[in-house]
Amino acid sequence: MISRRGFVLGGLALPRMLEGRSDLIAGIRHSVLWEGRKQGKVWFHPRACRIPGKEPVLLMTLQEITGSDVFHHVHWSESRDLAASWSEPKPIPGMGRRKTADGLEEGICDVVPEYHARTKTVLAMGHNVYYDRTGKLARPDTERWPVYIVRDPAGRWGTVRKLEWDNPEASAMYTSNCSQRVTLENGDILVPLSFGPLGRRDRGVCTALCSFDGKELRIRKSGNVQRNAVKRGLLEPSLARFAGRYYMTIRAEDDRGYVTVSPDGLEWEEKRAWCWDDGEPLTMSTTQQRWLPHSEGLYLAYTRKDASNVNVVRWRTPIFAAEVDVEKLCLIRSTERVVFRIEGDGVNHPETVPYLGNFHTTAISPRESIVTTCETLPKVYRGNTIQARVRWAKVNRDVV
Repeated sequence: MISRRGFVLGGLALPRMLEGRSDLIAGIRHSVLWEGRKQGKVWFHPRACRIPGKEPVLLMTLQEITGSDVFHHVHWSESRDLAASWSEPKPIPGMGRRKTADGLEEGICDVVPEYHARTKTVLAMGHNVYYDRTGKLARPDTERWPVYIVRDPAGRWGTVRKLEWDNPEASAMYTSNCSQRVTLENGDILVPLSFGPLGRRDRGVCTALCSFDGKELRIRKSGNVQRNAVKRGLLEPSLARFAGRYYMTIRAEDDRGYVTVSPDGLEWEEKRAWCWDDGEPLTMSTTQQRWLPHSEGLYLAYTRKDASNVNVVRWRTPIFAAEVDVEKLCLIRSTERVVFRIEGDGVNHPETVPYLGNFHTTAISPRESIVTTCETLPKVYRGNTIQARVRWAKVNRDVV
């Protein structure tokens, strides 16, 4: 097992962040998991889930990247000490590249593992991706779909499967990539989808109610559709359940992110742009948002435009977190915290600033959650894989 040194990244947060300190977040501590700056690589998309038990195990999926959207074999790592250390990554059988009949290479990326309590398995889901003979991304908007693999209770990985969906509105592509799902008490799973038909560039989002027997995931029905006809539309939706309602946060390409709410996880209110509790909208580029849930409050982790990052590509650092006003569907400005600060000068020398933005959250104990991400140094595709431990002031009763 590899144990990396801890260090504080939050010390240089802007004073206004500290003045608005949340009662629920007691502190944030940081560590380096893999020193990619020294090793000359990047472990990308580090995402973990918690396998409960007398001694809980954390299982992470991650993969190396060597260029823009140039992903390699999906690996796994585990922690048996609540994220204090992680094992060396090992490849997941079947989660690499394969040759296609038309001469391309088909790979898998954007994987999210989640524990399924009823079957005691881990369901890891991402989507397929194609590369041409020169190694460049090919066919980015057609013939793409969710793929998944199951890890059984004994730790054995199954075979990679495609999630089938015959919706004519998804004739070009449909994906559930980088997305947080919700598992219901009866074992069914709510899966968020982004999709589009042939001939239409902008994608819509919806949720699908799926059955899962520990081996096969099947879509039973899907809900209403949200749309935003700007560039590629709506992307990478993620779900959370809080106080009996369901929430979806959505990446977009119009300098906004979006949020919506549902009573059943299928039929959603019309989306609204993320804004502060005073009504001012957040300026976001086309980057991800992630739920950071707690039984006493729902938080969002995100990137946004800030005075410190105005010249950083897509404002992909810092990573912030703030509590959601779940009635007004906005962020409470006074609760905003810096989860990972910006390194370098994002105004005058943005070329020195490591990008973040591909991150995930995991509740690891009743007192702590982690946020995992990776740095990408501009143009060289190397950087550290890093972790933030969010210490809660109150017990998270959703973690058992």
